[in-house]
Amino acid sequence: MGAAFVWTEFFLHELLLFSAIWFLIGAIDDVLIDIIWIVRRIYRRLRYYHTVKPMRASDLPKPDKQGNLAIFVAAWQEAAVIGDMLRQCQKAWVHHANHNIYVGCYPNDKNTISAVLAAGEVNDAVKLVICHQPGPTTKADCLNNLWRAMAADELKHGYKYKAVILHDAEDMVDPDELTIYDRLIEKNHVVQLPVIPVRVAGSRWISGHYCDEFAEAHGKSLVVREAIGAAIPLAGVGCAIDRNILGRIALATGHRPFDEGSLTEDYELGLKIGQQDGRTILARIVNDDGVLIGTRACFPDILEAAVRQKARWIMGISLSGWDRMGWGKTIAENWMILRDRRAIFSAIILASAYICIILTALLALAYIIGGYAWTGLPPFTYLLLTINGGFLIWRMALRIFFVGRLYGWAEAFYSVPRIFIANIISLMAARKAIMDYAYHCFGGRPLSWDKTEHSHFPEMNRHG
Repeated sequence: MGAAFVWTEFFLHELLLFSAIWFLIGAIDDVLIDIIWIVRRIYRRLRYYHTVKPMRASDLPKPDKQGNLAIFVAAWQEAAVIGDMLRQCQKAWVHHANHNIYVGCYPNDKNTISAVLAAGEVNDAVKLVICHQPGPTTKADCLNNLWRAMAADELKHGYKYKAVILHDAEDMVDPDELTIYDRLIEKNHVVQLPVIPVRVAGSRWISGHYCDEFAEAHGKSLVVREAIGAAIPLAGVGCAIDRNILGRIALATGHRPFDEGSLTEDYELGLKIGQQDGRTILARIVNDDGVLIGTRACFPDILEAAVRQKARWIMGISLSGWDRMGWGKTIAENWMILRDRRAIFSAIILASAYICIILTALLALAYIIGGYAWTGLPPFTYLLLTINGGFLIWRMALRIFFVGRLYGWAEAFYSVPRIFIANIISLMAARKAIMDYAYHCFGGRPLSWDKTEHSHFPEMNRHG
């Protein structure tokens, strides 16, 4: 039995060294992002905002050119939320007459069709589009049906839309977002607004961890991405795309600007536009009340749904997306793409770390029960663990800051233990993504759109 503990300790030391080295590499990578964000924030405050306040939505000048905006909403089995979403659009955009909402439904989804028709009776901007094939197809296929319907309307009425805006059926739109798109799309090819998850009541841990991740990603990571000149991947919601550049992509792809073979067509589209020298920006602007303007939505509130959603993201970006997209043109672009694709490897390192915790617990139990004596950690490993511990404290402090400024300090307090929840979900999602992709590569199973079920619509709360 003693020999088993000797081998257990040996394996623990080797695995701990492996995990600590790669944790350190990842921590340095994250800190570089932090430094760029901090330097940019200080520079902008000293250079621009020491005399004037940051611009608010109401401060934006009127657009130079008039034009209509087309909103695309893909809807498969969304009867629970699509009606609320469309009615909320009408209330939010009552003063914006220059928009139409194209909602894509399927002929075998009568409940969603009925909900859209009912909402359209009181909202003239709603245009129901029935897809050619029964559902579910991919989201990109549904969006391409909407593109063709929009193009037919342009030919019929003799005008061209100014931009295409993407939203999901569960989104709570912002009253000021069309104003932002109408102005900023004239100087940019893509305008992405922050995505602000709304925690589902009764799901503080599963639903709440999305609040933490998006608060940091859309408060720091995408900001840095834009600052270093890398393209911003689209979030699939709350983003406006210049109609002309989308039209050029459509002409080159048989009137299919959204790639139907992709699981993350929004992510890939943003990078594709950037590779064509299109300008992509993240617009972090507040309203007159000082509240951040963005798209609010409820994310999965149960473990299974969260794992399925994140597995699709991992498979679309880290696995199949690698084959499809390749690499970018610049060092900055490739750095960001590499960060996007590290999810699988990060899960392996994370799993190794949790195995180390389990092995340490076993050896501690052996010491208590049988008096097994540890030899102790090598000095180098101990040094690595100490450094990584310092980086972990820094990481938690930043997470608290970003969550606190958006959701308040009570929610920020919960963001620390939710890191553990997020890690578990990531591990489970990575395993599912690898298995599904292996079945695709070696078993011939086609990649499918594993759609997230939506049953919650955000409350009318501008503070998220």
